[in-house]
Amino acid sequence: MRVFFMRLLLGVALLTSSLGHSQHQQASSGATFTNPLLPSGADPWSIYHKGYYYYTHTTGVNITLWKTTSLSQLDKAEHRVVWTPPATGPNSREIWAPELHRINGKWYLYYAADGGRNDDHRLWVLENSSENPLQGTWVDKGQLRDVTNKWAIDGSVFENNGQLYFVWSGWEGDGNGRQDIYLARLKNPWTIDGPRLKVSTPVYAWERNGDLSATDNPAHVDVNEGPQVLRHGNKLVLIYSASGCWTDYYALGMLTAPANSDLLQPGSWTKSPMPVFQQDPAAGVYAPGHNSFFKSPDGTQDWLLYHANNAPGQGCGRLRSPRAQPFTWNPDDTPNFGRPIAPGVPLVRPSGEK
Repeated sequence: MRVFFMRLLLGVALLTSSLGHSQHQQASSGATFTNPLLPSGADPWSIYHKGYYYYTHTTGVNITLWKTTSLSQLDKAEHRVVWTPPATGPNSREIWAPELHRINGKWYLYYAADGGRNDDHRLWVLENSSENPLQGTWVDKGQLRDVTNKWAIDGSVFENNGQLYFVWSGWEGDGNGRQDIYLARLKNPWTIDGPRLKVSTPVYAWERNGDLSATDNPAHVDVNEGPQVLRHGNKLVLIYSASGCWTDYYALGMLTAPANSDLLQPGSWTKSPMPVFQQDPAAGVYAPGHNSFFKSPDGTQDWLLYHANNAPGQGCGRLRSPRAQPFTWNPDDTPNFGRPIAPGVPLVRPSGEK
């Protein structure tokens, strides 16, 4: 295993070096940008629709959307608060990880919230019929729950072979101590249809960095969270965040499944034994995770959107900032993210940006 790991690290290093050299050559003659995209913003998410990127991240107190033709210029984008939580109630506090999705001609916002106690965190849905999600009325569709109605955060939606699925991070029982990744079918954008399947639980050492010192939490929590699904070729790739976000070891892991398999059968998903993206102290990038993906405006490039810290020990607070960098694909239809690119390093803007 150690020999395999060393070979894997060597291959990633060579590819990263090649990507960095290519970026440097192009940067000398083209428009560039640098990370971070904004001074602060955890759990970044974006979606492209009719020439515009719509972006959001965790503010904790509301849901804010940005609208831009160029994600690399996010700091100049139009933005507005589109939803403010009620003053009291089960979805009034700790608004986490919103995601905006376009489904059947309407916009849906998925977010996690509680009423002031973490144990009560659940997932919620808003709907908007406007063409522009920064306008119109957001209608509360209520809590999105499966029959167990357990603690749940980081909800995301994807479609495969005509079926909508919902994927999220949750507890198996009623007590804190471990977060797993769950999957279920959707009847419609706000209704889960059938039982949940646990597709990932923290088993490897790199997924289980999670010691806590706060007296109102367990001494240790194992974490799998922030699931995001991509399809490439005939393979589904589920990228998730592992270990506690309060540690510098927050990293991305990967599960894969054949696109034509029964996704709700446990044997359909295979977990990679090593992280696919992790901290790089030499580059000054710590705790990279809670990612999403986007394509360049001309559709020719794939980009990783994620948050990270600039120094060790900065934890889960407002020091996390959103970053973007391109990635490539391996011959087996899995992504190759390389290494995190240091803040301030010029990168060529996504292809097709104006």
